[in-house]
Amino acid sequence: MKKTVGVIGSGLIAASYAVLLTGHGFPTWVLVRSERSKEKLLAGYRSHFSVMIKNGILTEEQEKICETYLHVTEAYPDMKDCTVFLEAVTEDKSIKASVFEEIVKNCPDTELICSASSAITPDMMLGALENSPYLEAIEGKLIIAHPFYPAHIVPYVEFCGSSRTEPDKIEEAVTFMKSLDREPVVLKKPTPGFIGNRLQFALLREAIQLVEEGICSFEEIDRALKYSFCPRYTSIGLFEHMDYAGLDLDDKNCKLLFPIISDRKDTPPSITERLAAGKGGTASGEGFYDWRGRDLEAYAERVNEPYWKFCHWEFPEK
Repeated sequence: MKKTVGVIGSGLIAASYAVLLTGHGFPTWVLVRSERSKEKLLAGYRSHFSVMIKNGILTEEQEKICETYLHVTEAYPDMKDCTVFLEAVTEDKSIKASVFEEIVKNCPDTELICSASSAITPDMMLGALENSPYLEAIEGKLIIAHPFYPAHIVPYVEFCGSSRTEPDKIEEAVTFMKSLDREPVVLKKPTPGFIGNRLQFALLREAIQLVEEGICSFEEIDRALKYSFCPRYTSIGLFEHMDYAGLDLDDKNCKLLFPIISDRKDTPPSITERLAAGKGGTASGEGFYDWRGRDLEAYAERVNEPYWKFCHWEFPEK
C-alpha cells in the first residue's frame, strides 16, 4: 500500500508535486490557505496534466484517474493520515518552521518532512525552532529535498540532512523519491544553494562578467550555451567529459582561465540596475530581454522539451 503524502503550499512547486504524486498513484493531500489558493492550485495542477496530454505522456482518461487521488484542504487535521510531507511554502525559515510545527502537532504518524528550500539549510530552519516545544518531534525527520521546476518533469532532487537528521530518514526519502522516478543526489554536508544553484550561479556570474567586460552580448551568451556545450551535458557528465578530454588539457586550461574568471561577491550591476529601472523579467515585461508581446506558452514548451523523455511513468489504472 502506498504512503499517503501531504503537500504544503499552493504555488508552482506544490501543484507540480501534486501531479507527480497522483500521477504515480499516491493518495495526496495538499494544504492551501484559502478558497482562492485552492483554485490556483487546481488550475496549475490541471494545466500541467493538459500539457502532458498534449505531449502524448498520458490520456485524458488516465488524467481523470490521477485526479481521484488528489484532496485539497485548508485544515491540517484533515492530513492526519499522511506519513510523508513535502513542504513548498515561501523561502522564509520562520514560515517553514511554523509549518513543521503544525505538521507534527496535527499528524501523529509523520515519518518524513521534506522541505523544497532552494537555499536555506535544514540547520538554519531548526535554528528558528530552538524554543519550540515541537523541536524534538521535528529535528530527526527534517531534510531538504530540493527539486527543480517543474518538479514533475525535471527528475533531479538534491537531498541534505541537518546535523540532527536521523541517517535512516535520508535513505527513506531517497527510496521514496526513486519510487516517483526521481534521480536523487545526497549532499555529504549542507551548503546554501546546494549543488544545482551553486553551479548555475557560478555560470551566471561568469556570463555576466563576459558581457560587462564588453566581450559579447547577453544574446550571444545564450546562443553559446544552447549551441556549444549545454546539449552535451544532457547525456554525459562534466567530469566524464573532463576525463575524456584528458586531465593534462584540463590542467593547462585551469592555469590559463582560473586567474581571469570572475570572483565577485556582490550582485552585478547588470541585475541591480535593471531592477532599479523596473525591469524585473517576464512579469514586468522586460529584463535582459524584452518580453512584451512574446508567446510565453511557446517559451514554456521549449523549457520542458528536453525533459519529456524522463516522463514514462506507470500511471494508476483505477
